[in-house]
Amino acid sequence: MFPRPIQQRSPAVRTLYRIAVPLVLFAWLLPMLAILLTSIRSNADIISGNYWGWPTEIKSLENYGEVFNPKRSPMLLYFRNSLVITIPSVLMAVFFSAMAGFTLAIHEFRGRIFLYAMFIAGNFVPFQILMIPVRTLFANLELLDTLWALVLFHTAFQIGFATFFLRNFIVDLPYALIESARIEGATEFGVFFKVILPLIRPALASLGVLLFTFIWNDFFWALTLVQSDAARPVTFGLQALRGQWSISWNLISAGSVVAALPSVIVFFLLQKQFIAGLSFGGVKE
Repeated sequence: MFPRPIQQRSPAVRTLYRIAVPLVLFAWLLPMLAILLTSIRSNADIISGNYWGWPTEIKSLENYGEVFNPKRSPMLLYFRNSLVITIPSVLMAVFFSAMAGFTLAIHEFRGRIFLYAMFIAGNFVPFQILMIPVRTLFANLELLDTLWALVLFHTAFQIGFATFFLRNFIVDLPYALIESARIEGATEFGVFFKVILPLIRPALASLGVLLFTFIWNDFFWALTLVQSDAARPVTFGLQALRGQWSISWNLISAGSVVAALPSVIVFFLLQKQFIAGLSFGGVKE
């Protein structure tokens, strides 16, 4: 039913595997390598057509310094906006989703399956069709072009996936622990905060990494709900690095590398928790 481990396959298959994996990995990393090299090229190097060769002149300090030049673009403001948008959105989405997942997993009430199905169905709705209703809603609430618009939207938008994610982990927890806490006199809030949250900590960390990456890298909804620099996140603010008559691809590449660093740092800081969260509940004793 499942593929055999590569160690148990024939020598020819193992040899093909050793050859194919580095080639596929190199092809996957090639665009990232191109962006890194472009970020340290000079503008003259790009104009001359040297896109894939080694840069004839290293301009790493100049390019990355120009990205944060206030006269060039307010990138520090964009970074602050992304942090203000991403961190509260992740915290609120994880917290409310944990509560919803706890309710759907533990409590039995009429319509529970239907409500859970609605959370799942929301993940299959193409987000592009929500553009006009969402923009109209926030316009009526007078929240367009504000940081609150993106915080509230991302919190609400990610709760569906996050609830589906956490509910499956909570279902696998031993129900005897919850019954024991109730017998000891714990309220439902006590069960949630003192029993459920500590037990699903790896899942919470894993979900936090995913949501941080989703929200930090968002461009579509920033383009939909934000117009001025005061509320632009860093992904949307990269276009400020474009010149009036020409596009400085070296500066845009440098800005893209800097914009991607927070997601990479968060992943490596929480790498163990992320892997533990993905494998949590996958093995039963």
